Amino acid sequence: MHTQQATDSPTLPPPAEARAPRTTDETGLPFLFLVELLCKVLFQRGQVRLPELAGHLKLSVSVITPLVTHLRNEKLCEVTRSGSSGTDADLTYHLTDAGMQRAIACLNRNSYAGPAPVTLAAYVAQMESQSVRHLHVTRAAVQASFHDVVASPQVLDQLGAAMNSGRAMFIYGLAGSGKTYLAERLCGLLHGAIAVPYAIMIDGEVVPFYDPVQHRPLNGATPADDSGDLLRTLDARWVRGLQRPTALTGGELTLEMLDLRFDANTRLYQAPPHLKANNGIFIIDDLGRQRCSPLELMNRWIVPMDRGVDYLSLHTGLVFQVPFDVVVVFSSNFLPERLSDGAFLRRLGYKIEVPPQSPAEYELLFRQACAQYGIAFDTAAFDYLLSGLHAKDETPLLACYPRDLIRQVRDLARYESTPPTLSQRSLDWAWHNYFAGAGARRVAAEQQKKERERREQQSNPLNQGRSG
Repeated sequence: MHTQQATDSPTLPPPAEARAPRTTDETGLPFLFLVELLCKVLFQRGQVRLPELAGHLKLSVSVITPLVTHLRNEKLCEVTRSGSSGTDADLTYHLTDAGMQRAIACLNRNSYAGPAPVTLAAYVAQMESQSVRHLHVTRAAVQASFHDVVASPQVLDQLGAAMNSGRAMFIYGLAGSGKTYLAERLCGLLHGAIAVPYAIMIDGEVVPFYDPVQHRPLNGATPADDSGDLLRTLDARWVRGLQRPTALTGGELTLEMLDLRFDANTRLYQAPPHLKANNGIFIIDDLGRQRCSPLELMNRWIVPMDRGVDYLSLHTGLVFQVPFDVVVVFSSNFLPERLSDGAFLRRLGYKIEVPPQSPAEYELLFRQACAQYGIAFDTAAFDYLLSGLHAKDETPLLACYPRDLIRQVRDLARYESTPPTLSQRSLDWAWHNYFAGAGARRVAAEQQKKERERREQQSNPLNQGRSG
């Protein structure tokens, strides 16, 4: 096994702001690699004009022309005229039989036939130029971003400060307390557009990178392409004008998913989720529910979190280094001490508990849910919910309950073909369906048990010493 390391320092301007390469050498890619990539494109697309090839490969005609010339000299490509303008725009290119065989051999090694990739060094430099560690989050920014969120001011202050720490955070609390929602809203604190490459070349292998689902245009606009006068002069291998990504994984996460995967059938690589989340947020939700143990999962993150780099490997055995430039957020229903040991917990900069709502916060959430579903808020009915249902079963005021209960009220009204009304009867109906009668007491008992365990662990000096 040998290791490739991208040690080039970032250049000014960043690679995504550099002018488009005008020669094959300026692409940073081997000439024969570009020839094989062109071969695969011609195989998949049939007869293609030179401007169409340039648009597909995101390279200028001046770069592609010598590649086509090489294919023609090697009898791998032929040219036919399909227009009457008398210019090179009328020329179409297609593979010969020998060219088809060459393309098949190339596709059998790696079937990628998309836009030309950038080098690993260029990718590293671009990620460093737009690092999340350059961002500064203030209380004013948190208040603006979370203006429509009902949450404890202390929790919001903790989240905002944690964003400036450059370290991972662990958000925990009861199921339904709003942990995941708060974690996802953190992306609103990450300002500025970023650029990502369509693909990255590593030791002759191509790893597709740009994901339109993960890498979305800033403010809903279309990704910046090469249609503008300025952008036509820039390297079109980069997709610009993107918002910082937010990747969310849950119980489906496995250790294998965190490595670079090569599909032997499609002959394509798949980048791991945290690599695509670079310059953004990576949320590991529902920690403790994965098929691998929490300790195994957390051990996977120790080096990346400490050093800001991760190590991935190609199917050829080559190991290479990539930036680990993400805000890592662990979210769990379990206490931190239950999931890991003190060594890992010390690496978590912030351990933030999301508690149940206060009565005032719960009422505000309930009013919002009523407005969302077109149901008039009734003070007497809400008081009954607190004193007659929550208090009786000792059910905590969790953020998920108002919307879920109001939906049940709406469902009943639709069934009865009557206007939805907030009343003791409709709330009893919703409560019984939601908690299955005695289920509320069971849920409350489980929550109380977890709370007792947490208090006992906090008061136990042995536990404090281990996690300190």
